[in-house]
Amino acid sequence: MSNNYVITIARGFGSGGKEIAAKLGEKLGIPVYEKQILEMASEYSGLSEEMFLRVDEKLRGNSILNALSKFTFPKNVTPQSKRFECDINLFCIQSEIIKELARNVSCIILGKCADHVLKDFDNVGSFYVEAPRAACLDSIMKKMGVSEKEAADLITKTDKYRADYYRFYSGGNYWTNPVNYDLTLNSARIGRDKCVDVIIEMMKIKFGEDFVKAFEGKI
Repeated sequence: MSNNYVITIARGFGSGGKEIAAKLGEKLGIPVYEKQILEMASEYSGLSEEMFLRVDEKLRGNSILNALSKFTFPKNVTPQSKRFECDINLFCIQSEIIKELARNVSCIILGKCADHVLKDFDNVGSFYVEAPRAACLDSIMKKMGVSEKEAADLITKTDKYRADYYRFYSGGNYWTNPVNYDLTLNSARIGRDKCVDVIIEMMKIKFGEDFVKAFEGKI
């Protein structure tokens, strides 16, 4: 069994998934990776971080079917190569970073289709956090100081993007599919702090004493 463990968290906008990940990381004493993956991928590839941000913000590719399954990461291609700069290649670089993290360190990965990227790893627990629309609206209005209509538009736009992103890079799977995850949590029902506790308990159930020993004194 691995000596390190990875927790992936996908979340609906306004559900508190990012806050839950931060609290979980603090409790376990491990880092939370989200935008940092873009920075590492940029350094790894020699490409600018702005390019990864553009790909991460807007899908430009036209083909979905089996795109990743047919792709082999071109280790010998230089950053100057135009074919190296296609969206799928950039996603694959990010995926390589995620896999390297999973092989070497305990961490939490927020978003980035990480549950799909790491689906064959035996040291990963994957979770999806959601909340009713009303709770998400209230959270976004308070956090961002926007109106209810603005919050609703942000939720619709962001969740659509995340669904499209997941569907594209998973080859057609859908983001909220419960079988993608070990557990789906409704943060409005039990509260964000208790979501942290539930995730830890699920990791204990899944990995047993090995997980408990890895975080001895913290859980």
